[in-house]
Order: sequence, then C-alpha cells, then structure tokens
Amino acid sequence: MYAIKAAVADPSAPEFSFPAHKTMYGGRRIAAGDRVYLFASENEGGSGLFACGRVTAAAPTPRVAGVERQTPRVSVTVRRTALARRRLGRAELKACTDWGDGRPETELNFKLYRQATNKIAGLSSAADAFLRGCF
Repeated sequence: MYAIKAAVADPSAPEFSFPAHKTMYGGRRIAAGDRVYLFASENEGGSGLFACGRVTAAAPTPRVAGVERQTPRVSVTVRRTALARRRLGRAELKACTDWGDGRPETELNFKLYRQATNKIAGLSSAADAFLRGCF
C-alpha cells in the first residue's frame, strides 16, 4: 500500500499520471496492481485525501549521469477506484506529532506532511486499514 501526494488538476478524473515522482519511505517499490491512496497537495491548492486506486503502470526513472545524490523517482499511472467520503488532510493530522506512538494517523502526518514535498510513500498495514475507513 502506498500514498501519493501530488498536485492534482482534476480530482474527479478516472486516471492519474505522475511522471518522475519523488519516492520516500519505500515508495520506490511501487508496482502495477498495488493499492494507492491519493492526496491532493494542499501546498498547491488541493484538499488532502481525495481518492484511492490501483497502479496500472510503474517504471523507475533513470538516474541523471554526473549527479551524486539523487532521490529515486518513479513514473506511475493510477486508475481511480473510489472517492473519499470524508476529509483527511494536514489540518486533521496536525495534532498527531508524537512520532513514536505507533498510530496510523501519526504515520501519515510524518510521511506526508513533515516535509512539504510531493512524494510516493510506502504505508504500513495499520495506515492502510485506517485509510480504508475514509471510503
């Protein structure tokens, strides 16, 4: 299970493409068939969690020659399977900052909002179960 936080022009679209998207927290292992939760970046006018879907295609982006430190990037295409029934974004997760408490809300806050960057992040089964409750 993965979360993708990105700028999203049309949250109601049936399919989304994320070319050369930054990966963190195991996100580089995303593959076709994986379940993903889509978050529209609030830094770019989005509202947080808006949909879930299945990866239809995933391919690693080749590294740039001559650049020593590079964050792994992956190009991903996702087919939307459901729209979120309730809001879940930065405001709802802001209070979950005890990084060692083991709560899925805290994991989501840490992985998606501690850094403002858009990214693909791997999720635990507890975070997956928590996010399923939003659909």
